[in-house]
Amino acid sequence: MARIGRRRGKAPAPVHYGALSSPQVFDMGPSGIRSGGAGARTFMQVDVFTTRAGYGNALAVVLDGDGLAEATMQRFARWTNLSECVFVLTPTTRDADLRVRIFTPRQELPFAGHPTIGAVHAMLGAGRLPRDVTSIRLECAAGVLPVRVESAERAVRISIRAPRARFAPRTSSLTERVAAAIGIAPKRAPAPCIIDVGAIWVIAELDDASVVRVLQPHMANVADLTTREGAVGLAVFGREASSDVAIAVRAFCPADGVPEDPVTGSANAAIGAFLLESGGLAGIGARYVASQGREVGRDGRVEVDIDTASGDVAIGGTAVTCIEGSLRFDF
Repeated sequence: MARIGRRRGKAPAPVHYGALSSPQVFDMGPSGIRSGGAGARTFMQVDVFTTRAGYGNALAVVLDGDGLAEATMQRFARWTNLSECVFVLTPTTRDADLRVRIFTPRQELPFAGHPTIGAVHAMLGAGRLPRDVTSIRLECAAGVLPVRVESAERAVRISIRAPRARFAPRTSSLTERVAAAIGIAPKRAPAPCIIDVGAIWVIAELDDASVVRVLQPHMANVADLTTREGAVGLAVFGREASSDVAIAVRAFCPADGVPEDPVTGSANAAIGAFLLESGGLAGIGARYVASQGREVGRDGRVEVDIDTASGDVAIGGTAVTCIEGSLRFDF
């Protein structure tokens, strides 16, 4: 097993998921562990990128995912009808502390931000990670990624380093199709582009945050664009003139059954990579906060931290637990 980072000080009482096979090593325990009685699995619904329940992005978390078939996971994700559902499983490599699989109502994603952060939050809340944990290694289909956990006075902040961004060549035809999808012209310098951060996004910068806030995209055109490009969605952003946040973000995923995603970790990671690649961090800085979700009644905050030397982008924030208990479903 990978070594979990922990805060210095008096050792906490043991926490069992599984069990801690030593004071420093996390053991997910035997496959198929369940809680809450025969046929039940431990379930939480958490709200991510917020400190207030109902203002972030809701996430379904099945903490006992071992033994479930992929088709069953997909069916459950479709049934929840949330933007994403995550299943926590035993890692397949000793380099990881826990493993997740992430599903939208339509497909599995190699990586996404709010499910990974939400899964770690749920594991902490369920007592399945040490209370003094500071770092873990999380396995997803995109690889094993580092997670940091920081305890603040009123909340626990969780951040994850996204997979290294890969850029498709920019084309003028993409710019025109983005314009047709959102109904206005995006900036041409830098021009829209397609970025793969484990999830593939079409990214476009607009004139400023006020334009982003009132945007009314043509969802059929967005769905056609993202389907043709093999992207999960189209994300747009604009700079805030004077605010406690640097940029306003909106993300549209109608082809995946999510017309507008309330708050999106992977899209914000792709935007961070876009800003770095295009020289757009001037005036924003390598560490900033993005606002997302006001247009759908939410008020999410995504913390973005860019390593300008390596190009790595970490996204993070807080989460709150809204529902917890035992799940009985026709698995």
